[in-house]
Amino acid sequence: MNLSFNYIFSSLEITTMLGIAFLGTLIIIIIGIFSYKKVKKIQEIKTILEIRVKARTRELQEVNESLENRIQERTKDLEGSKIALRNMLKDAEESKKTAEEEVAKTLAIITSFTDGLLVMDKNNRLFLINPVAEHFFGLKNKDVVGKSILEMESMPSLKPLIDVIGRGMKDIFRKELIIKGKLAMEVSVIPIIRIKEKKGTLIALHDITREKEMNKMKSEFVSISAHQLRTPLSIIKWGLSMLNEKIEQKEQKELIGKIFKTNERMIRLVNDLLNIARIEEGRYIYNPVFTDIRKIIASVLDFYSGEIEKRKVKVNFHKITGNFPGVKVDEEKIELALQNLLGNAIKYSKEGGIIEVVLKRLDKDIEVSIKDNGIGISDDQKERVFTKFFRGANALSKETEGTGLGLFIAKNIINAHDGKIWFESKKGEGSTFYFTLPIEEDVTEFFRKF
Repeated sequence: MNLSFNYIFSSLEITTMLGIAFLGTLIIIIIGIFSYKKVKKIQEIKTILEIRVKARTRELQEVNESLENRIQERTKDLEGSKIALRNMLKDAEESKKTAEEEVAKTLAIITSFTDGLLVMDKNNRLFLINPVAEHFFGLKNKDVVGKSILEMESMPSLKPLIDVIGRGMKDIFRKELIIKGKLAMEVSVIPIIRIKEKKGTLIALHDITREKEMNKMKSEFVSISAHQLRTPLSIIKWGLSMLNEKIEQKEQKELIGKIFKTNERMIRLVNDLLNIARIEEGRYIYNPVFTDIRKIIASVLDFYSGEIEKRKVKVNFHKITGNFPGVKVDEEKIELALQNLLGNAIKYSKEGGIIEVVLKRLDKDIEVSIKDNGIGISDDQKERVFTKFFRGANALSKETEGTGLGLFIAKNIINAHDGKIWFESKKGEGSTFYFTLPIEEDVTEFFRKF
C-alpha cells in the first residue's frame, strides 16, 4: 500500500510537473505570440516611419535644391542689376559730360555771335545777354542778368527795346529799332519751345545801320536819276504829241505812235522808281484825307474803261449804296494801288473773262477784293508776288510789258495805311486780291451817298 501510495504520489508529481511544463510552455507560447505581434507592429511602424522620413528627406532635398536655384537666379539678377546700374552710371556721366560740352558750345556760340542776343526765362527775367548786346546798350552782364521786364523798362538804355517788344514780349519778326541816334537794328522775338512748353524767349538784334545808309544812298540815287529822266521824257512826249498832230501820212503816224507808247512805258517806269524811292525813304504817304472808298474805285474803273473794252472783259462792281463809313487815306496813293491791282486783273484775264470788284464792311475795317479768272499764280511763286521786280513765268509769256513793281508798291501803300493785303490764286483758274483799310470811328459825318 505504501508502494502504491508512493507510486500514486510519483504519478501526481509527474503529472504536476507535466502540467507545470505545459503551462509554462503555453505561457511562453502566449508571450511569444504577443511578442511577435508587438514586433510586427513595431516593424510596421518602423517601415512607415522610414517611408515618411524618406519622403520628408526628398521634400527637404527638393526645397533645398529649389532654394539653391533661387539663390543662384537671384545672384545672377543682382549681378545683372549691378552691371546695368554701372552702365547707367557710366551713361549718366557721359550724358552729363556731353550736356556740359553742349552748354559750353552754346555759350561760346552766343558769346561770339555777331548779332545781339538776350535770353529771357519763362518768368520773363533776363537769363543771358551776349557781349554784342552789351555793346549795343552800353551795359554789363552783371547789371542786367536776373532783372524782370519792368526793371529793365526803368533803365534808359533798354527802354526803347521794351517799348518795341512790349511787357508781354509779343512775337516780332525783324521790326526796326533805333537807339543812340543813328544805330538801327532789326528786332526779332522768338519763343523757346521744348516739348510743347514755353521755356523762355530769345530776343535777337541785328545791326542794319550800314544797310540803311546804303539803302538811303541808293534811294537818293534812284530818286535823283528818275527826276532827271522824267523831265526829258515829258518833253519827248509833248514833242511827239505835237508832231503827231501835224503829220498826216499813215505810216509816219504809226511810227510816231510806237515811239509814243515806248516813251509812255519809260515814264511809267520812272514814276514807279520814284514811288519806290519815296517808299524806302518813308515819305510816301503825305496827304491823308477822309473820303469814300467807292468814289476812288469808280474813278479807277473809269480810268480803265478803254482797256476793259479793248480786251473784251467785263467788270462787275458790287458797290454798297447808302451810308458807308469813310476812311482816312491818301487818295492818290490808294488810287494807284487799285490801278495796279485792277490793271493786273484786266491784263491777265482771258478774253471774255469776268472781273468781280467787291466792297464789304467788316467789324473795324472795310475790305476790297478784286477777283479774275485769268492765268493765276503757281504755288512755287506765291511767296515772291509782293517783291520788287517779280513777274511770274506765265505772266511773262502772256504779257511781255511790265516792270514787276506794281504789287510791291500796292503792298507798301496798304501797309502804310495800317491795312492788310493778301491774295488767293490757283494756276490757270484766276486770282483774288484782297486788302483792308481801317475805319475811323470819328468820321461818320463823312458818310456820303454814292
